[in-house]
Amino acid sequence: MKEADSISKQISDVKTRVESALALAKKLGADGAEVALSRQQGLSVNTRMGDVENVEFTNDGALGITVYKDGRKGSASTADLSEGALNNAIKAAVDIASYTSVDEYAGLADKSLLAMTPKDLDLYHPKVLSTEQAIQLAQECELAALNSDERITNSDGATLASFEGFKVYGNSHGQLVGYPSTRHSLSCVSIASDKDDMQRDYAYTVNRDFELLEAPEVIGKKSAEEVISRLHAQKLSTQKVPVMFRADIANTIFGHFIAAISGGNLYRKSSFLLDALGQEIFPDHLTISERPHIKKALASSAFDSEGVTTVDREIIRQGQLETYLLTSYSARKLGMQTTGHAGGIHNWLVSTNGGDFEAMLQQLGTGLLVTELMGQGVNVVTGDYSRGAAGFWVENGKIAYPVSEITIAGKLQDMFKNIVAIGTDTDLRGSIQTGSLIIEEMQVAGN
Repeated sequence: MKEADSISKQISDVKTRVESALALAKKLGADGAEVALSRQQGLSVNTRMGDVENVEFTNDGALGITVYKDGRKGSASTADLSEGALNNAIKAAVDIASYTSVDEYAGLADKSLLAMTPKDLDLYHPKVLSTEQAIQLAQECELAALNSDERITNSDGATLASFEGFKVYGNSHGQLVGYPSTRHSLSCVSIASDKDDMQRDYAYTVNRDFELLEAPEVIGKKSAEEVISRLHAQKLSTQKVPVMFRADIANTIFGHFIAAISGGNLYRKSSFLLDALGQEIFPDHLTISERPHIKKALASSAFDSEGVTTVDREIIRQGQLETYLLTSYSARKLGMQTTGHAGGIHNWLVSTNGGDFEAMLQQLGTGLLVTELMGQGVNVVTGDYSRGAAGFWVENGKIAYPVSEITIAGKLQDMFKNIVAIGTDTDLRGSIQTGSLIIEEMQVAGN
């Protein structure tokens, strides 16, 4: 209760400061202004082979201000949150606006779309954690990995991090909102050796609520299991095969989709999904729903970084594209209305039509299971996709052996349409919640 009272007072004090900043911007001649301020504090502990490698206490903040004057825009930022530094940032932003070009599309979000009284999404769950307790948890996690198999010969460490903070946003439309949040995580990186082979892999857990993290022993053992399974990886011959992306990396496929329907790429005409609204992008079994107001979820937010109210949306409905992802600026450039996506997406829930992980392997039959991706060989303008990969060769629905040093390639347009199954093994640790997915066929380059 004391923590909640303390952070409420901090937010209240910052709101007062933001109000003063907006008043000063107006006094200096700005037609409109917006101020965003965030603060974060917390503890991060890293152990390696049982020894404490790093203990880091964080207590920092950042402020950004944007002013609009006669169709011109000026922005400034500062990490110094004192009143003097804040005033200097405002003056700098107003001064910058005197030199920039007139842009008819620039400006605050429409007042009618703003979240004046945003919902409480239960994102604040502080944990009182001493340095000694944090170290002990990290050590327990690492020890569980080291003790799980004699082939775990080394460790790249375990890290426990616990952070809390708040964001405040205000603008000259009279909006002044803020909320506190927390984020806790525990991870472990294990190294396995057997004969002449050595591999490295990891496991992690993350949550708004510390009490909902997986136990240190569980994460340590998962880390060990992951790396042991990769020992003595083989190469594959070049061929076209079905490919299954495990749930924890299947979200990357939808990440490329996000880039392709984001306003900035659309108005610059640098996306392979130009003019795609209403078109069938995915198979008709696939739906993507955005739910910004799920309590405690990692990507929940009552408003975006422009203060626009977030709302439930169907991004993909039965394979068809229902909406782009727009900020106020990109929406004006495209002659549309903002969708509340300044700053990113909010809890995408991908539909399922398959079973659990084992059932998905059975559906894959014989093909490639991808558990790691490397490189950035994706072109959102053309849809060309080529990335280094590692994982497992699957035969008759069973994992046969690990594989590495391969490349998978295709066109995103074809990959999207050829998603034949999405599993129920949904990974909840990010903004895109999806199970494993199977693409009917991709080019795999090996030997």
